[in-house]
Amino acid sequence: MAASAARGRTRTRAALVTLLVAVAALVTGGGVAVVAAADGSDGQGGQGAGYRTDDALVTVRTGPHGDRPVRLDTRLYLPSSATADRPAPAVLLAHGLGGTKDSVAGQARDLVRRGYVVLTWTAEGFGASGGQIHLDSPDWEVTDARRLLDRLARRPEVRRDGPGDPRVGVVGASYGGALALLVAGYDRRVDAIVPQVTWNDLGNALAPEATGRGSGAGVLKRAWAGRLFAAGIGSATGAPADCGRYAENVCRTYQRLILTGRVDPITRDLLARSSPASVLHRITAPTLLIQGTADTLFPLSEADANAIGIAKAGTRVRVAWFSGGHDGGAGADLDQRRVKAATLGWLDYHLRHEGSPPPDSFAFSRVTGTGYGGDGVRVLGLYADSYPRLDGDRPARNVKLRGSPRAVSNPPAGTPAAVSSIPGLGSLAGSLLSQSSGASSSRSPSDPSSGSSADSPLAGALGSSLTTDVPGQFVSYDSAPLTAPADVTGAPTVRIRAASRSGSAVLFVKLYDVAPSGARELPGGGVAPVRLSGLPASIEEARPVSVTLPGIVHRFPAGHRLRVTLATTDQAYAGPAQPQVYTVGLAPGSGIQLPQVAAFTATDSTGPWVVLLGAVVAALAVVLPLGWWAARRRSRRRVRRVMAEYAEVPLVVRGVTKTYADGLTALDGVDFTVRRGEVVGLLGPNGAGKTSCLRILLGLVRPTAGEALVFGHRVGAGAPALSRVGALVEGPGFLPDLSGRANLELFWQATGRAPGDAHLDEVLAIAALGPALNRKVRTYSHGMRQRLAIAQAMLGLPDLLILDEPTDGLDPPQIATLRRTLRAYTAGGRAVLVSSHLLAEVERTCSHVVVLHRGRLLAAGAVASVVGDSPNLEDVFLTLVEDELPAGDLVTTAEKGGQA
Repeated sequence: MAASAARGRTRTRAALVTLLVAVAALVTGGGVAVVAAADGSDGQGGQGAGYRTDDALVTVRTGPHGDRPVRLDTRLYLPSSATADRPAPAVLLAHGLGGTKDSVAGQARDLVRRGYVVLTWTAEGFGASGGQIHLDSPDWEVTDARRLLDRLARRPEVRRDGPGDPRVGVVGASYGGALALLVAGYDRRVDAIVPQVTWNDLGNALAPEATGRGSGAGVLKRAWAGRLFAAGIGSATGAPADCGRYAENVCRTYQRLILTGRVDPITRDLLARSSPASVLHRITAPTLLIQGTADTLFPLSEADANAIGIAKAGTRVRVAWFSGGHDGGAGADLDQRRVKAATLGWLDYHLRHEGSPPPDSFAFSRVTGTGYGGDGVRVLGLYADSYPRLDGDRPARNVKLRGSPRAVSNPPAGTPAAVSSIPGLGSLAGSLLSQSSGASSSRSPSDPSSGSSADSPLAGALGSSLTTDVPGQFVSYDSAPLTAPADVTGAPTVRIRAASRSGSAVLFVKLYDVAPSGARELPGGGVAPVRLSGLPASIEEARPVSVTLPGIVHRFPAGHRLRVTLATTDQAYAGPAQPQVYTVGLAPGSGIQLPQVAAFTATDSTGPWVVLLGAVVAALAVVLPLGWWAARRRSRRRVRRVMAEYAEVPLVVRGVTKTYADGLTALDGVDFTVRRGEVVGLLGPNGAGKTSCLRILLGLVRPTAGEALVFGHRVGAGAPALSRVGALVEGPGFLPDLSGRANLELFWQATGRAPGDAHLDEVLAIAALGPALNRKVRTYSHGMRQRLAIAQAMLGLPDLLILDEPTDGLDPPQIATLRRTLRAYTAGGRAVLVSSHLLAEVERTCSHVVVLHRGRLLAAGAVASVVGDSPNLEDVFLTLVEDELPAGDLVTTAEKGGQA
């Protein structure tokens, strides 16, 4: 029991600290862009594969009277196929709060490679743009976007539907998603929009009230409001020091909101002008709304309200949910692919009139399994015939709950407070997933190639690790153990009642999934805040009110219980300052209503396309099993043979080819081997394919053909063999406010392996940071961070070490020390693969070398045999590369997935 409790505390500490990283990424605009590109190049303009870019500072006239000049930092992406003779449709691509035009560079590259002219820009008050943040004001940010539409209409490469009318779509997430809706409402030239993870009514979103009394009556999301405001803090000439780059009226509104915890009439009016709810009736552009199920900032109800308003105007609107959001990032890999395809398909049909009409079906995902269950976590893609809204399309399932009303206290200033809805909670799963694999140092929660945050077996445990209710401040009602699974799709409802001598109460209602062990999970991480007034002093006289809980997609397994908890505090919200005592409970005899949706999977016999293929399936029913059995038998024999042959070989790369969707072949039939005791250098100019190769070796990217084997096991996302691999790829990442030692200890704790297996003393000696190990990492120089990152990769002394540019930031003595360390590291039969541009250092450090150029293998073998009679490795390298270059080629193309 004590050991179990200790493990729980360790996991909680690791999760809480990792939360700081997730929130920091969120505040700077990361983790909420849904349509993410696999391309990781820097997006700083110039020439790309089949397109070119043009960065420019442009001045637009904006403001209430359209006469205020504001400078905007823009980037135009032009596909090579778009000319004055063959103009292409355009996409205006907006970024999230705190971001810049660079935040959406990956999305822009996806679109331009699809043949669209793409215009991105940094919104007022951010980055290199001028002006101030007016919070998507129609007078400012919306007018800015309309002026950019004017500029697109003047480009000869952009298709026009009439004079001054470009064929254009608007895409954006969060802050940019609301802008897409507002621009479409104010400018009928917009032909299609794809708003993602955004709001309908900003007042309701920031101060919700779960009984439906509307904006101004709710309970402020104080934690989210503070983080959103922090995203716009920065220096701005002429702005009050406490307002940063926010316009003063927005800044003062925020200050009143935080001080009072209430949405007053002035605040309500300002937020209403920045809310799509005010213009939905004017939108004529076909709209694809994409919303996340892991989003405590803008939950599913915001997309639901947008869909209703747009549909009332007679405009075509579709809704899709995915397993991410402001808390969950980009969501599962399945969702990333599906959302990206849906977005491109929507734009293709409505802007280019290509492809089939987008289906009426509603797509969403359900995460199955839990962190405390027995069969791991999986993401299941589901479909319904049409969007069912939050109350489902089947009769709700009523589950009875047992319990009695109880007196509960609201402490002074709401302290101490319960922990349930924490901004950024869902994105912890991605971080913990990366920390639990041997290739963790190369992953990040917001990197689309890092896999699904929901795929982590730790994800479901986050609810039980981090959610707490304070004794004396809550009452709970439990169901009996479920005899069959209960699938919930939408917003559950429950009827509550409350009594208070003050006549008012603030409550937080939440729905837990409780396992037989007692471990609990808060699906979606959301709570339903309720502000009640006119209450009687006696609970017997209290009138029941209906509470709508946050929308979820969740399966409650058989044997689990549903628990509804009514709490008086929540640290994410602003509650009453005065101490009070309430009597609270459910309405007599009531239970919880669970919305249900008649959904099918892509392979479900109820799916319409499968019905059409029924005859074909029946005809093949006999042939295919026999063929599958024979192929499976041959495959198993081959796998056993390969595993036996390479069981003691750290790394074998066989015929690896990687061709991306845009046709770029980053690797073409590459073969090489890394054996025990070898230090192998991976060389190649920019664009050679090194980064794609490393990503494949770590299971972050799937090869198009061929395979990579680690000790005889094929590498893939989450492959067990990766536990024998340590990696430093694409730079280090640490928690800046922890010491170097604490970062290493926390990293190892998050892997779940025994502390003694870390060999911490040995790797601390490798870091050679001395007393600096106990200083906060934010005080480290770049070289010190690099040394700490190398030590982190060596934690556990993995059998195979993969390092990308490990000497970056190191001075000559440190490079010499690293050289000796890598040689010594292989003495016990371990192996090292190191990618580097320092050819002289590779020659002195490595026993073997692999040379890539334009995705092809030019040379591989012992350094001595590759150098031969040449003076040094650099001469051989340059000769090999120059022999492969056409005359005049400067080798400047960035490879797919980042600089090689």
